Amino acid sequence: MVKQEKQREKKWLLVKFGGTSVGSAHAIQQACQIIQTQHDQWGGMIVVISAMSGVTNHLIECPRAAIHHDTDLYSKIINGLQEQHLNVVKDLLRTSNLDETELFIQHQFQTLQAFCDSVQVIGEITARGMDTICSLGERLNAQIFSAYLQAEGISSKAVDAANLIITDDNHQNARPLMAETCQKCKELLVPLLNDGIIPVVTGFIGSTRQGVITTLGRGGSDYSASIIADCLEVDEVWNCTDVDGVMTADPSIVEDARVIPELAYDEMSEMAYFGAKVLHPKTIQPIIEKDIPLRVINTFNPEQAGTRISS
Repeated sequence: MVKQEKQREKKWLLVKFGGTSVGSAHAIQQACQIIQTQHDQWGGMIVVISAMSGVTNHLIECPRAAIHHDTDLYSKIINGLQEQHLNVVKDLLRTSNLDETELFIQHQFQTLQAFCDSVQVIGEITARGMDTICSLGERLNAQIFSAYLQAEGISSKAVDAANLIITDDNHQNARPLMAETCQKCKELLVPLLNDGIIPVVTGFIGSTRQGVITTLGRGGSDYSASIIADCLEVDEVWNCTDVDGVMTADPSIVEDARVIPELAYDEMSEMAYFGAKVLHPKTIQPIIEKDIPLRVINTFNPEQAGTRISS
C-alpha cells in the first residue's frame, strides 16, 4: 500500500491522552498546551481522549449498585461525578461555550440516572447496557477538551467514535471491522483536518453496524488511537501519559529506573506482553503494519523526549 504521506503534502500527528493526562482542570490545561505548541508544526492534528482518571470505574459501580437496589449509592456516585465534571468546566471555560458544555454534562448525567433507575426495576444489566454506561466518561471529556481548545482560539470539534469505529457485537471487548472503520474515518475526519479543525475523538468507544454502542476492552483508548492512525496513515502517534517514557523498570519499585530513548516495535510488544503498563499489546499492532512511529511522552513534562518506538 502507498503510504498516505506520499499522497499529501502536509504531515498529520495523532495525540492520545490517557486518564491522568486529562483528569483535572490543571491536567487538561497541560494537555492543551502540548496541542498549542505543536499546532503550527503539523499540517493536521487529531486528539484521542480518555475519560478522566477513575471515572470509568465509578460509572461501572452505578449499575451494580442499582441491581442491589441501592438507590442512595448510585445517586451519590452520579451526583459526585457530575459535580467533578462541572467544576472542571467552570475552572476552564470563561466564554460563551460554558453554558452549552454545562448543559451537555447535566443531560448526560440525567440520562445515566434514568438508566440506573431502570436497571433497579429490571434487576439486571446486560453487556450492551454496560457499554452504554462505560462510554460516558470519554464522551464527556471529548466535549470538555474540545470546548477548552476553542476557548484558547484553536478550531476543534468533539467527535464520537461510535460514528467512526465500526465493530462486531462482542460487547465489552469488541473487535474493529477495519475496512468499514477506515471508510468512516476518511469520510468524517479528513474534511475536518483539511479545514484546519482538530477532531477530539472519544477513545475506547465503537459501535456495531446497527449503531449500538460497544467498547474495545482493556487498553481501549490506546487501541482507538492506533486504529485511527492506521486508517488515516498519520505520520506519527504520540501517547501522552504520566511518566517520562517507557522505563527500564517500574520506577515505584526500582529507584534507578531510567527512560529507554528508542525501542523497536517487537521489543515494545514483548515488554507489553510481559507486563509493562505503558501500552497494551494489541494497541501496537495496527501501527506496526503501517510503520508509523509512536512516541511515549509525559504530559506534565513534555520537554523530555520520551521514548520513540519504530521499526
